[in-house]
Order: sequence, then structure tokens, then C-alpha cells
Amino acid sequence: MDDPRESLLRDPPKPQYQSVGKALREEEKRYIRTLKNKKMFLAAFSRCAGKLTFGYALVYPSPVYISEISHAGVRGGLGACPQIMAVCGSLVLYALGLVLPWRWLAMVGEIPVITMLFLLCFMPYSPRFLISQGKDEEALRALEWLRGSDTDFHSEYDRIKNTIMRKSSSLSLAELRDAYYYKPILIAIFMRFLQQLSGISPILIYLETIFNRSKVILKGGSDAALVGVVRLISVIISAAVMDKAGRKILLLVSSALMFASSLSMGLYVHFTIERNDNSTNLTTTTISPDTEPINYIQIIPLICIMVYIVGYAFGWGPITWLLMSEILPLKSRGMASGLCVLMSWITGFVLTELFIPVVRRPSSFSWWLFVCAFLFTLFFVPETKGRTLEQIEVLLRTGRRSFIR
Repeated sequence: MDDPRESLLRDPPKPQYQSVGKALREEEKRYIRTLKNKKMFLAAFSRCAGKLTFGYALVYPSPVYISEISHAGVRGGLGACPQIMAVCGSLVLYALGLVLPWRWLAMVGEIPVITMLFLLCFMPYSPRFLISQGKDEEALRALEWLRGSDTDFHSEYDRIKNTIMRKSSSLSLAELRDAYYYKPILIAIFMRFLQQLSGISPILIYLETIFNRSKVILKGGSDAALVGVVRLISVIISAAVMDKAGRKILLLVSSALMFASSLSMGLYVHFTIERNDNSTNLTTTTISPDTEPINYIQIIPLICIMVYIVGYAFGWGPITWLLMSEILPLKSRGMASGLCVLMSWITGFVLTELFIPVVRRPSSFSWWLFVCAFLFTLFFVPETKGRTLEQIEVLLRTGRRSFIR
């Protein structure tokens, strides 16, 4: 019997069989492309669904819930806890990403979600929410659980009850013309706008690119780890002193630090980078030995970025979310919180998309944004330290200008 391989050499495949083989290869390629498209679709769907549930279940209600269940004396520190946990989670994922493949990394991310779902089963509803729903007995039990049976939680219940009874109806469009409602809403929205306009989202996304353009040479992944550690320490310090120093002074210090870092970074880029290469491309930066600054100058961008991160984490990072939940009147808190979150993420998205062309001229206009944030805080943001939510509403109703006293 002839060897099939020899017969194949003697009688090559007929043209019709060759076309069939080609068609099979094309079909195989289409199948692979379809499989890849399905995987991309699943990845995109998972990403969108995760962000949707994250925003709906955590970003939107968490600050409001924490502010409503917290005592006035510790509300600042507790309000900063979401930022602390977010930074801790980022650092843990950075570390695990060095040893785990991305599929296992995604599964590890489910552990805190499952833990949170389990622990939430034991958490009470907000007493203010329960009173607004007419569940007075349940609200009393929630306050007793939150404050302890040996505290005077009945007087706090009476204050909340009296405030809610005066605002039992839902907010109407006509009432939005009242300064009592629209002023705190505008303050909260502008704070979220300025917080995102500070550039934290694109700076964290393009951190490695910024360091490359500024000719700071760090090992792979060390920039993210260093920034994460600095953010964590700064947020912890902010949470520790927030209820003593006050929200407003921390916001002013935060604005000043970010202004100084932005101006210094702009001057560095202008005098050391742009003069050497006016046509530097941010995405394809190459470091030429004959234009590289001397070593001690290379540390300036790193210092500027670290000062910026400290400034952001010290004030505008955690405090804006906390103040949003503190200054919004109870009657408009749900609707206004949604508007603030919407403004925050729209601004973050637009700024991230426009970051590449904007960052080419950082010395020209970025620093004045922090001047605006400083002045806005000085003249319009109220100090809420040590006040209950009901006392904050009374403070805003008086219409007094909130300078530092």
C-alpha cells in the first residue's frame, strides 16, 4: 500500500479542494475574531455593569448614609473612611497584581463586595430615613443601636423628628427658587466640579506618562505604589484632624498645596523641557542624553506630584464628598446628591479625554484653577465642624457669609 504522504506528493490537491481548505481557514479566522469580539463584549459589559452598580450602590448613597448615622463629633473622620478604604484597596490590588494573573485579580475583588453584603445585613437604616417614612419605633431602635443605650438618644430623636416634620413634603420646582435650597445645592455641585477640575483622575491615569515627559525615571509600577502610599498617609492624617481643625481650613490648605505644586511643575516644564524640545509629544516621549537635565533637577517633578497628591488627599479628596452630604437640606438631599455625582463624573470624563492637549501647557493656566478653589472655599463654603445636620441647616438658613471665624 502506498504511503499517503507519497500519494499526496504525486497527486497534489485538486483546485476545488484547495478552495475548500482556504474557505475553512477563513471560517476559522472569522470564528476566532467572533470569539475575541464576544470576550471583548463581555469585558466591556462587566466593566459598565461594575461601574453602574458601584456608582448606584456606593458612590451615591455612601456619603449620605455615613453623615446621617454619624455623631457630629466624629462625622468628619468617618466621612473620610471611604477614601481611606479606596486607597487601601488600590494598594492591595497593586501588590496582588505583581503575583496574580488578571482573572484571579478580578475574583479577589469580589471578596470585599461579598463581605460588605454580609455586614450590611446587620446595619440599621438611617434614623432620618425611618422617621421620614413614619417608622418612629424603628428609628428609636436604630438610634439606640448607633449611639448606645446609655446615651441621651431620645433628645437627638426629638430634634430629628421636629426637623423632618417641618419638611414632610417632597421638594417642588417652585421651592428651588428659595435660596435656602438652591445655595447649598450650588455650593455642593461647584465643589464636585472643582474637585474633578483639579485633575486628579487624569493625573492618576497618565502618571507614568507625566513622569516620562518630565524625565523622572522610576521602575515599572513604583510610581503607582509611591503615589498610593502618599495618598493613604495623607487621607489618614486628614481624617484624624478633620473634626478638630475643621473642614474649611483643610480645604484652604489643600488648595494652597495643589497651587504650589502646579505652579512649580509648570515652571520646571517651561525652563527644562520646553526650551530643549518645543515639539515634545506626550505619548511618544524619548529621553535624549544631551538634553537630559542634571540629576538633582530630575527630582523636582516627583516632589511636585507628591505635594499635589498630599494636597488633594488632605482636603479636596475626602472633604468634598463629606460636605456634599452635610450641607444639602434633607428635603433635597436625594435629588441634589445625584446631581453632584453626575457633575463629578461628567467633569472627570471630559477632563480625562482633554488631558493630553491641556497638559502640553501646564504653566499657562492650570495653577489658576486652584486659586479659584481657594477663593470659592474662603467665601462660600460653610464650616460644619461639630454641628449636627439640623444645626447646619439652620446655619445655612440664616444666609450669613461663612468666613473663617
